[in-house]
Amino acid sequence: MLQVRGLAKRFEPATPLLESIDLDVAAAEWVAIVGESGSGKSTLLHLVAGLDRPDRGDVRLDGIILDSTDDDALALWRRRNVGFVFQAFHLLPYLSVADNVSLPLALLGVAGGERARRAAAALEAVGLAGTASRQPGSLSGGELQRAAIARALIHEPRLVLADEPTGNLDAANAATVLDCLRDAVKRAGAAAVMVTHSPIAASRADRVLRLAAGTLQAA
Repeated sequence: MLQVRGLAKRFEPATPLLESIDLDVAAAEWVAIVGESGSGKSTLLHLVAGLDRPDRGDVRLDGIILDSTDDDALALWRRRNVGFVFQAFHLLPYLSVADNVSLPLALLGVAGGERARRAAAALEAVGLAGTASRQPGSLSGGELQRAAIARALIHEPRLVLADEPTGNLDAANAATVLDCLRDAVKRAGAAAVMVTHSPIAASRADRVLRLAAGTLQAA
C-alpha cells in the first residue's frame, strides 16, 4: 500500500539527513522505526505524509505519487487519507472530546449527525465510551492519547502515522495505548508507521526498522 523509493533530504549541503530510504508497508501492517535523536525519524514521517518535499525519490500510497500533486491537492489528499497520532496529543481544549475526535470529518464536510454517530463509535472502540461531552482537560494522559487515536482513525485513512505516541505516558498507560493503536490499525486495514525511541513500544509492531546514517536497516 505504502511505497517509498530512494527518498533523500538535506538541510545542509554537506550533511544529508536521509540518503536513500526504501520502505514498503502493506495494508494492516504496523512498522516501527527506531533511531537516535536527530537521526531523521520525524523528518521521514513528514515526507511520507507530504508535509515536506524530498530532494530526491518519491512516496506512493495506493499507487499515487505524492510529489506529483500541487500543495492544495496534496493537503486535500492528506485530509482524506492520512491519520496522525502525536506525542503531545494535540486535542483542542475548547472543544468537547467528541468534537475533537470528529474534527477530521468536519473538515471533510460530513454532516453533524453522522459526525456524532461516528465519534461515539470511535470512542467506544478505544474504551472511552461516555466521554463524548467531556473536555480534554478532564482526561488522563492515557485517555487523551486514546482519544487522539480515535481522531486519527475516524475518517478511515489508508495511512496512519504515529510520532512517539507513548512518549508522555507511564508504562501502564503506554501499554494500553499501544494495544488500542494496534487494534485500530488492524481493524481499519491501514498501513501504519510509528517512530519511537522506546524498544518496548517498537516491539508491539509487526516489523521494526532502524534509521541510522540516513538509511533504514533491519533492527
